[in-house]
Amino acid sequence: MPDTDAPTTPGPEEDVVDLLLAQHARVEQLFLLVIGDTGDTRREAFDDLVRLLAAHETAEEEVIHPLARTLPGGGGGAMVDDRLDEERQAKETLKTLIASGVDADGFDTGIILLRDAVLTHARYEERYEFPRLRQHVPADRLRTLAAAVRAAEAAAPTRPHPSAQSAKGNLAAGPALAVVDRVRDALRKPSVG
Repeated sequence: MPDTDAPTTPGPEEDVVDLLLAQHARVEQLFLLVIGDTGDTRREAFDDLVRLLAAHETAEEEVIHPLARTLPGGGGGAMVDDRLDEERQAKETLKTLIASGVDADGFDTGIILLRDAVLTHARYEERYEFPRLRQHVPADRLRTLAAAVRAAEAAAPTRPHPSAQSAKGNLAAGPALAVVDRVRDALRKPSVG
């Protein structure tokens, strides 16, 4: 079973860009597992993927995107709006895939479409948003932001919620959604004994 709780990059000198890049790589690995496996292995990989995507996007919406809007050079607002639109569409698709389940007809096509959309979204962040962060945000602040992203992820919902897609929306609804998601996750886990 993939371990999404494992650190994605080592060391206290990790900055937020390194953290997010490592998470993008983990997302890509999980997509490969979901697409390439079957049965319980596929289901577990999909569950891990859903949790990682939900936490990752929530943290970006709360920490990274608001900062990216304010960076010098203009265009930050439009760039973030494009990323938020991509995230909303991915959350809608993911929500549909969760509802139908990994064994449903059409899941294979849906997961490939989702993978392509999510990885394209990640590449846009890597090409346009992350370089601007490195250019305009001091290194010590980037390291502090890594801790802020980890904290946001720890309190994030474990399922996609397309309606909560801004820093304000996540901060207002996120804690309640996170509790509901974690209770649902606990109820779905098979009991050991």
